[in-house]
Amino acid sequence: MRLGFLGMPIFGRRRTSAPRLAPELDDAELGRVRKHLTAPQVQGQLDLSAGLVEQLLRDTGTDWDLRTHRLAVLAEAASPGLAQVWRRQRPRDADPLVFQVWAELAQARRDGAVEDPRGLLERCHRAADLVPADPTPWIARLGALRLLSRPSEEVYPVCREIGSRDPWNRAAHLEMLGYLSPAECGSHAQALDFVDAVRAAAPANSAVAGLELALLLERYRATLAAGGVTALGARRRWTRPDAEAALERALTWTLPGALSHAGAPADLNLLAYALVQAGRLREAATVFEVLGATVAPWPWALDGEPLQQFEYWREQALTA
Repeated sequence: MRLGFLGMPIFGRRRTSAPRLAPELDDAELGRVRKHLTAPQVQGQLDLSAGLVEQLLRDTGTDWDLRTHRLAVLAEAASPGLAQVWRRQRPRDADPLVFQVWAELAQARRDGAVEDPRGLLERCHRAADLVPADPTPWIARLGALRLLSRPSEEVYPVCREIGSRDPWNRAAHLEMLGYLSPAECGSHAQALDFVDAVRAAAPANSAVAGLELALLLERYRATLAAGGVTALGARRRWTRPDAEAALERALTWTLPGALSHAGAPADLNLLAYALVQAGRLREAATVFEVLGATVAPWPWALDGEPLQQFEYWREQALTA
């Protein structure tokens, strides 16, 4: 990923381009295929779409970080029949089956329920058998187990399978953070222990760099949701020593080449959001300059329409 600061004119205000909602982030090839998938899909179009997805995933090779990102975006954009069409075209290939389980998982998230739990888990297992080195079938299985609120005895072995293939997979770590949250199957203490352990072991500026901020944001939002006097003190969470230290560490992400994983622009969106919530607008301005116009839907959507939220806070930061 290429990050750089926007040029600043000698006179007048900074130039800012119109923000664009980009689930594909800075992956231009992924963006082109995603745009095709979100267009009306008739039978002939589905055949073409399957070919485009096949080529895009094939091009990732064994870059598991990029493959995970592309699968997540494509599965969210795909029409319900695409996976079935592709599997009919390539009944013996692994990628159509891997794509199917990701598409089923995306649909289950939208529905808030897994339609065929046993079938989905079996398909994840079959896909994992077909591509033993690939962590993505296991990540899909982890997502399904999370949606099903399955016990940790089922979840942790899946985490170990992922870790043996891609130890610092961003999507898998975010799944586990959600699973361990008090809103799901864990507690604040469990989530905190998990993040602390990951931060102690992960390489600097790895793909899980944003995990700590994701936890802080979850606690901030939970405090706001509590309402009353508790909610009034929510912003003070960002001035606690642990939060300030986390923000200071994250500000190094704006240095050229600091982050190179596929989800880096999403982590920078998270950092910009955290900084404006903390009232640190001048520092947020630096992050907005690095981001340019690339808007990740989360976390801006927490407060309304994400493009409007991003544009409003960018303007506030750049004029602070």
